[in-house]
Amino acid sequence: MSADWQPTACILCECNCGIVVQTEGRTLARIRGDKDNPASQGYTCNKALRLDHYQNNRARLTSPMRRRADGNYEEIDWDTAIAEIAAGFRRIAETYGGEKIFYYGGGGQGNHLGGAYSSSFLKLLGSRYRSNALAQEKTGENWVDVQLYGGHTRGEFEHAEVSVFVGKNPWMSQSFPRARTVLNDIAKDPARSMVVIDPVVTDTAKMADFHLRVKPGTDAWCLAALAGILVQEKLCNEAFLAEHVDGADEVREVLQTIPVGEYAQRSGVDEELLRAAARRIAAADSVAVFEDLGVQQAPNSTLCSYLNKLLWILTGSFAKRGGQHLHSSFAPLFSLSGVGRSPVTGAPIIAGLMPSNVVPQEILTDHPDRFRAMIVESANPAHSIADSENCRAAFESLELLVVVDVAMTETARLAHYVLPAASQFEKPEATFFNFEFPRNEFHLRHPLFEPVTGTLPEPEIWARLVRALGVVSDDDLRPLREAAREGRDAYTSAFFTELAANPALGKVLPYVLYETLGPTLPAGLAGAAALWGLAQKAAVAYPDAVRRAGHADGNALFDAVLTGKSGVTFSVHEYEDDWALMGRPDRKIKLVIPEMLADIRALGTAAAELTSAEFPIVLSAGERRAFTANDILRDPSWRKRDVDGALRISVEDAAELGLVDGARARITTAAGSAEAVIEVSETMLAGHAALPNGFGLDFVDADGQTRVPGVAPNALTSTDWRDPYAGTPWHKHVPARIEAVAAGLVTAG
Repeated sequence: MSADWQPTACILCECNCGIVVQTEGRTLARIRGDKDNPASQGYTCNKALRLDHYQNNRARLTSPMRRRADGNYEEIDWDTAIAEIAAGFRRIAETYGGEKIFYYGGGGQGNHLGGAYSSSFLKLLGSRYRSNALAQEKTGENWVDVQLYGGHTRGEFEHAEVSVFVGKNPWMSQSFPRARTVLNDIAKDPARSMVVIDPVVTDTAKMADFHLRVKPGTDAWCLAALAGILVQEKLCNEAFLAEHVDGADEVREVLQTIPVGEYAQRSGVDEELLRAAARRIAAADSVAVFEDLGVQQAPNSTLCSYLNKLLWILTGSFAKRGGQHLHSSFAPLFSLSGVGRSPVTGAPIIAGLMPSNVVPQEILTDHPDRFRAMIVESANPAHSIADSENCRAAFESLELLVVVDVAMTETARLAHYVLPAASQFEKPEATFFNFEFPRNEFHLRHPLFEPVTGTLPEPEIWARLVRALGVVSDDDLRPLREAAREGRDAYTSAFFTELAANPALGKVLPYVLYETLGPTLPAGLAGAAALWGLAQKAAVAYPDAVRRAGHADGNALFDAVLTGKSGVTFSVHEYEDDWALMGRPDRKIKLVIPEMLADIRALGTAAAELTSAEFPIVLSAGERRAFTANDILRDPSWRKRDVDGALRISVEDAAELGLVDGARARITTAAGSAEAVIEVSETMLAGHAALPNGFGLDFVDADGQTRVPGVAPNALTSTDWRDPYAGTPWHKHVPARIEAVAAGLVTAG
C-alpha cells in the first residue's frame, strides 16, 4: 500500500469535494476528506468512500470496439478505430454537411477536460449542435438569469441569515461546499432561518423553520404568493429597487393582484405559514436561494426560476455578505450567446444547448436537416433522456454513432464504435463547477494511476481524431512547439503572434495547446494544456480578483493550478464586485421579462393538476437518496440500504392500494410500465410517489451473471412533457398509476 495520502476529488456530485486516498495496487484502498482543499476543507459525505466501485468495476472497456454486421462487437486496434471514425465523420460532413453531426456530453461530474478538447474536432467538421445533462435541468434558469442580469448567481449559504431551498434537498444532493455542516450551523443558530419548499419531508425539510409543503406541481402558486406578500405588505427594499433595478413598478403591479389566500389553498400551504415565511425573508439582512431539480424538472419550471429570484431581488439581498452573488468562472459551463432553434423541431437552444428531450425527434424523421451522426462522450443518453425506448430507436437509426466512455453503457451498446477512455483517476481531470463567491476555487486532479492498458485519456483521443483529418500540419505547430520549450513567457508571446498570423488555429485552440504546450508539462499532465488558455482568460476577466488570490497573471495562475494538487483559489472578490460582474452595461437588474409576467397573470386560470382518473398519482422519477449516485457507479454492491431502489409511496396510498413495505407493485405511465419494490413512507404526500436515480443499469456480478437492479426511471417518462421555454423535462411530475402485483405473478418490467 502507498504510505502517502494522495489528493484527488470525489466525482459523484457537482461539489467534487477534495479527498485524499491511499492506493493498493490499482485500488483506492482508503479514502478520507482533504483538509487542504480550499473549498471542502476536509468535508465529504459517505458516497466518496465508495469510489473504488467506479475505478475497478467489471464493466471497464480495454479496447476500441467495432460493431459487426450481426450486431456483435469485435475488438480493433486504436489506429484502425481512429482512421475509420475520422473517415466516417468526414463522409457525413461532405455528404450532408457538418451540422448533421450532433454531440452529446462533454463530461459528467468532474470529468470535463475531455469535453474541452472535443471542440477542435467538431469545429473542423462543421458540427454546430450539442446537448448534455445541463439541458435537462438548468437551461430554464439560465434563460431567466441572462435576461435579469446577464450571468449566473449563487447564494452564500455559509453566512446567509435566511436560506431558501426550492425543490432542493441539499442534505442529500449537496451542491454547495460543506453542505451538511452549513445546514447544521443554520439549524443550531436561533438568529438564522431556513425555508424549504418541497412536497416531501426531506432531510433538509426536517431541519427547516418553515417547511412549505406544496402539493406536487404547485410551486409556482406558492412562490407567486410569497412574492405577492412582499409587495402587498410593503416589505420590499425600496431603496435597493430604486437604485439597482429597472422595471420594479411594472412587476409590483402584477404581484399586487396575487390572491394570496387562494394561491395558498391551491398549493396546499397554510396562508399564515406563507405570510410568516415571507415576513422572515423580508426582515433578514441577507437571503440566499437555491432551486434544483424538484422544480427544474416539473411544470412551470422556468416561471419558478423567475419567481424564486424575485424573493431576493425584491428584498435587496445582493452584493452583500450572505446574499446572492454573481461569480467568476474558470471555465464557464454555459454560453451566453442567446437563444437559437434546433434544425427539425425548432426547439429552443439556450446557452448553446439543445433540449435533450427533442434529440430523438431530431433524428427519427425524414426532414432533410435531421441528424445523421452522433458523438457521445462520458454520457449515457439512452438511459438518461426521457422515453428510453424512443431514444434507442433514434440512436439505432443513425448512420454513425461513436461513444467515448469507460464502460459499455446502454448508449455504447447502440454505437458503431466505442472508444475506451481512461478513468477519472488515470488522467488529469477537473470540474468546471466554479460557482462560489467571494472566493472561488479550481481543482486540477493529478492522475493516481497509469491508464489501464488499451485505454486513452480523452484529450489524446480527440488529438488523434484531429490529426486523422489532416487539416493542421506540423509546420503550423512548429513555432509554438519551439517556443514552449523555451518557457512560459516565450510561449505566451509566440502564441498570440501565431494566432494573429494564422487565424485558422483559433478554430482548434485546445488541440494546438495539447500538441505544443502539452509535451512540456510535468509527466502525466499533458491533458491539462487547455487550462493555460482558460487561466489567461480568467486573469483578463477578473484581474483584481485573480491578483487578490495571489496570482500575478495568467501564467502564474496556470502554474498554481498545475502545482496545487489539492486545488487553488483562483479569485477573491469583494462584495461590491458583484456589480462589475453583471452582464448588463448599465449594471442594473432588468426585472421585467414579459413572458414571465404573462405567466404570472395566467396562474389564476391555469390548471394546477395534470393527473387524471387513469393516472391519478404524481411520480417523481429520479429522486436522490443516501445510496444512489450517478450512472458511473454501475455495480450496486456499494449500497448498504435500498438495494432494489424502492418506489416510495404515502401511508394513505399504501392503505388504499393494499400495499406494504417489501411488496411489489406495477407503476404505469403513458410512456411505459415497470415493477418495483414498495417502501411506505410518511415523508410522502398522498398522491405522490418517488423512484430513485441511478437504477436500471445492468452490471456483471461476481458470478459473471448480468443483473439489472431497480427501475430505469426513463422507461416511464415522456419526451412530450417538457417546459415550453427551455424544453427541460418534467421528470419530477409524471402522471402514473400504481397497482399491487399478486404474489407469484411478478413479471418483467
